[in-house]
Amino acid sequence: MATLDKKLDRRSFLKVSALAGGGMMISFSWLAGCKPTAEEAMGLPKEWFELNSYIKIGENGAVTLFSPNPEFGSNVKTSLPMILAEELDTDWKNVFVEQADFYPERFDRQFTGGSQGIRQGWTPLRTAGATARAMLIAAASQTWNVPVFEITTSAGMIEHKNSGKKAHYGEMASLAATLEVPEEVSLKDIKDFTIIGNSKRNVDVEKIVSGKPLFGIDHKVEGMKYAAIVHPPAFGMRLKSFDKSSVSGMPGILDVFEVKVFKDDYQRNFFDTTTFPEIVAIVGNSTWEVMQAKKNLAVEWENEPESSFEMAGFGGRGSSKITVPAGLENTSSHKERMAEYIQKPGTVVRKDGDPEGAFKKAAKILEKTYTAPFLAHNTMEPMNCFADVKADQAMIYGPTQAPEFIMNTLSSSLEMPKEKIQINLARMGGGFGRRAYAHHMVEAALISKKIQAPVKMVYTREDDMTAGVYRPTYSATYRAALDENNNLLALHVKAGGIPETPLHANRFPAGAIDNYMAEAWDIPSNITIGAFRAPRSNFIAAAEQSFLDELAEVMGKDPIEYRLELLKRAETNPVGQNNDYDPKRYAGVLELVMEKSNWNTPAPGVHRGVSAYFCHNSYVAEVVDTVIKNSKPVVEKVFAAVDCGIVINPDAAINMGEGAIIDGIGNAFFGELSFENGVPNKTNFDRYRMIRQKESPKSIEVHFVDSKEDPTGLGEPFFPPVFAALANSLYKAAGKRYYDQPFAPQLEMQNLKM
Repeated sequence: MATLDKKLDRRSFLKVSALAGGGMMISFSWLAGCKPTAEEAMGLPKEWFELNSYIKIGENGAVTLFSPNPEFGSNVKTSLPMILAEELDTDWKNVFVEQADFYPERFDRQFTGGSQGIRQGWTPLRTAGATARAMLIAAASQTWNVPVFEITTSAGMIEHKNSGKKAHYGEMASLAATLEVPEEVSLKDIKDFTIIGNSKRNVDVEKIVSGKPLFGIDHKVEGMKYAAIVHPPAFGMRLKSFDKSSVSGMPGILDVFEVKVFKDDYQRNFFDTTTFPEIVAIVGNSTWEVMQAKKNLAVEWENEPESSFEMAGFGGRGSSKITVPAGLENTSSHKERMAEYIQKPGTVVRKDGDPEGAFKKAAKILEKTYTAPFLAHNTMEPMNCFADVKADQAMIYGPTQAPEFIMNTLSSSLEMPKEKIQINLARMGGGFGRRAYAHHMVEAALISKKIQAPVKMVYTREDDMTAGVYRPTYSATYRAALDENNNLLALHVKAGGIPETPLHANRFPAGAIDNYMAEAWDIPSNITIGAFRAPRSNFIAAAEQSFLDELAEVMGKDPIEYRLELLKRAETNPVGQNNDYDPKRYAGVLELVMEKSNWNTPAPGVHRGVSAYFCHNSYVAEVVDTVIKNSKPVVEKVFAAVDCGIVINPDAAINMGEGAIIDGIGNAFFGELSFENGVPNKTNFDRYRMIRQKESPKSIEVHFVDSKEDPTGLGEPFFPPVFAALANSLYKAAGKRYYDQPFAPQLEMQNLKM
């Protein structure tokens, strides 16, 4: 900022106001009392005027837009404010973006997950921006004494062309803030968008690259203590006792005690998943000291008996009794039990026509079973939380995707009214569903309450990787009945997992086949699972789209043309009433990826695989190009075609797609977690194999369908199709189909290096 010019008349920056009860108030304006640059002037409003929960406008015309949803890399902190700025009709370069803290009375759906942030924020945010703009116009109308309909706005300026009067938003903001909120406002026509559809860089990029403390793990306050947790070493075990004296003499250790996350009479909600609700907390003066004590703490564990609890359904959909079986589970027994369930009848969740009759008269039956293991989320930033709990209030600061779902738990566990608890939202170093489960916040809060001081609790990588909330292990068996001419008569899918089924019974190819049946099954487990990028879709898409490729080959048809043939049937003469996809939009992404990849003319030595899937309200088709170099399969290129409605921020959308595709390829090749006597076989990145930069595709092209539809999901829909596109490509490259994830061990058995 410029240095204060002492020669300036003090009246230029001092303001004297008479007080109603006598006396006077002196205030000053740094903006008026110095000579800042234009950029500095825009950043230094003396007063802010709040027009609604989402928008504040400074007297100098600077605009602050609040982003209500937590940010974990999906760019909602940039994209949501872009929607506001578009309808407000302001200049993006004059916009400041702030992360809103959890404030359910003011903000709608402060939840980042399910790829629903943009979709569900689209209309409310447009309405908020348009409302603020209408109030600014009304203020100008009142000030200039001209009709509202004669006033226009553009890039943060208000203009009455007939009189030549102009003002920036800041000049009308104080009056606008006093006006009544209009009941109805007009939204922009899509053709008039100037911000939406034009790429904007991440609003936090400079802070991220310069190491500013945006993340929960960076948070510090004076007098803060540090905490680590110790949980049972195996699923199916619980805390029996611990010896505090084993670490009490170690440097910096202040206390060791048990933490019980839930009250006995508390009814858990859908996101109250935690494997070990009873843990040991170690508190000290530094992270290093508590982690050293953790290695030395003497703890005794015992096997946990079978238990059960009531859990409220997601979105208020009733409640159910959850049974947690006893025992120390093993991957070998999991595989045996799943193989048994494949042979048993499942629960029929959809049936069209007479599939049993069609299979009886089939000339040929194609049957294949696909499996996938448990997966760990492995967010780059380990789980952490800061808490400062006092007798009458609590402040929680940390990474969470779903603050609204942990508030009731915090209130119950702390025995404190919700209105006395403030959750402040940190930027997250990765989420993928893991941070929708916020028991770490309750743990930190209970630790702070116990020690009566602010505390930061940090999980080690080993804590997080061994504490559950995994992607389940799945199996799906597909059967196709064919006549003597290889025409499809019926399709049957039976899918299940531990401890949930991945089945989406009403998705494609349901609706395109006369005789179709879908059965589901599941096996209870004490290994806790949770949402993992595109839950259930991330597996069932791989199985379904791999099977469709194999079926197309048996029928002698091109895999894309065969899918289009089925989709045309679903469009023109659909089977059933509950098909949850639009076959025309589905076909659109297949046609687009076919065009952009030059599907029918691959380069020499390139082996292609295709896949397409609908989830989270969006459609994605992908083509993977693989080559064999030095006996090693190399993913050369990936083409993706996407229909997600209107694209808010194209560069950010492409980045999300690239990340999801690389993530999917890595999980398909390497992702795996197995168990022996309840103990995970991998606890850190030295054994849990992640994709490396040199193994990423050499090129990824993302193409969006030009759409006027309201925006839909994007963070997750890119993920499911790539598993099958890779598998179908590897089949052509290696001459063998892969039915079990991960693929790398099977490739190595063929002497193909990974």
